[in-house]
Amino acid sequence: MTATRVDADVIRRLPKAVLHDHLDGGLRPATLVELAAEVGHTLPTTDPDELAAWYFEAANSGDLVRYIATFEHTLAVMQSKEGLRRVAEEYVLDLAADGVVYGEVRYAPELNVKGGLMLNEVVESVQEGLAAGMAKAAAAGTPVRVGTLLCGMRMFDRVREAAEAAVAYRDAGVVGFDIAGAEAGFPAADHLDAFRYLRDESVPFTIHAGEAFGLPSIHQAVQACGAQRIGHGVRITEDIVDGKLGRLAGWVRDRRIALEMCPTSNLQTGCADSIAEHPITALKELGFRVTLNTDNRLVSGTTMTREMSLLVEEAGWNVEDLRTVTVNALKSAFIPFDERRALIEDVVLPGYASVL
Repeated sequence: MTATRVDADVIRRLPKAVLHDHLDGGLRPATLVELAAEVGHTLPTTDPDELAAWYFEAANSGDLVRYIATFEHTLAVMQSKEGLRRVAEEYVLDLAADGVVYGEVRYAPELNVKGGLMLNEVVESVQEGLAAGMAKAAAAGTPVRVGTLLCGMRMFDRVREAAEAAVAYRDAGVVGFDIAGAEAGFPAADHLDAFRYLRDESVPFTIHAGEAFGLPSIHQAVQACGAQRIGHGVRITEDIVDGKLGRLAGWVRDRRIALEMCPTSNLQTGCADSIAEHPITALKELGFRVTLNTDNRLVSGTTMTREMSLLVEEAGWNVEDLRTVTVNALKSAFIPFDERRALIEDVVLPGYASVL
């Protein structure tokens, strides 16, 4: 099957896996409007369609700081148990509707305590919502497995606390850890204590790196901190000249450290110029373990189906390429090997074989 024959309906039916997707960046516009009215928060507009357009336009500034600032509205409605449960449940149902069979959702619980919740109450409320969503999706015949990554905000002082929560809830749906927030001026190595603790407790983690900051952030993430995956990592290309890999790029590729790449988001934050020229294609061809992700579905106005469709339409991808990044994601998922293998062999490969 050639790229030109892969239409959106085919792509929508394909089994998908997403590793890099933020809970507070993926609310339904209508839900955001309803919850904002309940808590008395003022939005740019109360029309769901106009709100979705506002997010997309604001996110297309090419400025990571402004991109992050759009989250004030979603976070405002995620400060209660009820709000968190609803957002988490709908998150799962939206993934299932998009053909996602495995997802990892990430969020920073420290950002959801302004309404008086304790950190553990935040985590438990989100897990309750995710469980409800998975049960409904399974009952509807569109099962999806969703694991949680707890984030620490790298510019604040609760990273170790978030890491401890990841350890505490690892048998209750939390599968790993991440640090997020502005990269420049807030190096990952500032939080070595948290990463040593996670390694001691055998909890896997990824680190946002190589997005707004360059090679030093990737080097710190993998060499100083020991990350098993890299969030974004688009600037690894700065260590590749005429197809020849530098030592850091070679380390990342050869040790199969997955790159959680988010094309639309990267265009919005100025990390890439176009889908056609996004590094994901060249890195895939060089043998890196690239994965395809949405990052923030509301903010970027996207879905996994849309991300795949853009790569097919603008970068010449075919079904085999989509299968490759899906299998890559499951190979690097933070769940046990036998569960990853079962998803690949029993769900993903048969699903792709049906359209090849």
